[in-house]
Amino acid sequence: MHPIRHPRYAILVGIGFVALAAVYYAAPALFGGHLDWSGVVMLGALGIAMGLMAYVLIAGSPND
Repeated sequence: MHPIRHPRYAILVGIGFVALAAVYYAAPALFGGHLDWSGVVMLGALGIAMGLMAYVLIAGSPND
């Protein structure tokens, strides 16, 4: 049995990291700090990569 029944739910894994990137972008704007663009871009790229990896692993695993 899959921990996630449908591979399309793997996008939620990636959305979590993209949401974290949005918080990482918004926090310095709200609190008056310095925005680190490299961190925002890397978290966004990590979200895309993790969503794709989770889809591939879940879709390729056996259904038993």
